Amino acid sequence: MIHRFVFHNGRIAPMEEIRLSPGQAGLLSGWGLFTTIRIIEGIPFEFERHWNRLTRDADRTHCPFPFDPAVVRNQLADVLQANKVKEGCARIYAIYNYPGFWRSSEDFQSVDLLVCSADLPPYRDLVRLSVREHGRHAASPLAGVKVTSWLNNVWNLYEAQQAGWDEVILLNERGEVAECTAANIFCARQGSVFTPPLSSGCLEGVTRSVLLDIGPCAGIPVEERTLFPEDLYSADEVFISSTNRNVIAAVEINGRKIANGPGPIVGRMEKLFTAYVREYLDARLAATNR
Repeated sequence: MIHRFVFHNGRIAPMEEIRLSPGQAGLLSGWGLFTTIRIIEGIPFEFERHWNRLTRDADRTHCPFPFDPAVVRNQLADVLQANKVKEGCARIYAIYNYPGFWRSSEDFQSVDLLVCSADLPPYRDLVRLSVREHGRHAASPLAGVKVTSWLNNVWNLYEAQQAGWDEVILLNERGEVAECTAANIFCARQGSVFTPPLSSGCLEGVTRSVLLDIGPCAGIPVEERTLFPEDLYSADEVFISSTNRNVIAAVEINGRKIANGPGPIVGRMEKLFTAYVREYLDARLAATNR
């Protein structure tokens, strides 16, 4: 559940005092952006990577984004303090107010900025995944953009969970593996790790990008490669990554058991990621205490 205090356009207020209007055209059409940030020891983990993705997505969607990252980081810190958050997650939203015909004559600024926090969502230590054909459209100019029109994701996740699965692997129009609804996906084979390229239509997840960086430095090749469901079924290990879940092994896909799930590669990637998080937090704490 979202915590009570929310930042909205220059002020922090209880949620019941925050006003959004049906006249904000982007609000109801889904023309907006968001990112979810993990909060660890009160610190927004990899704020910089999240911000870079937001600015890139704003450019791709023609969504105004006149915000300063240092200012927004401080506004996020104020939200975390108001809600007494040390461990949890936060979201930053930018809602475009003026696109299209269905808007009001209210005096909106061009884009609303919303910042809120929440506890970490519950999740299993090991996941079972289903498969959805045509779950991603890789050829779309908006493929890989994290927009607020998120129905495709929540609808596919709902259907998967209603059928007893934890998450669902989304295939693109070419039958390639793209991602899950809220996680990137990886497989391991003979000591190497592979994940779908951005051309599959997947989101450039922050945890995904960290793993691509740190794996090779520790002697674990992590590469982008076009994958099909059969590559996952025959892999030594399969795992997913996300901001809120870090690295989690998959033990079953579409009724097929993963032979070595969880296995040694997942364990090593978990340890590498944990060490990276610690280094990031220590660096932020040192910079704050200067």
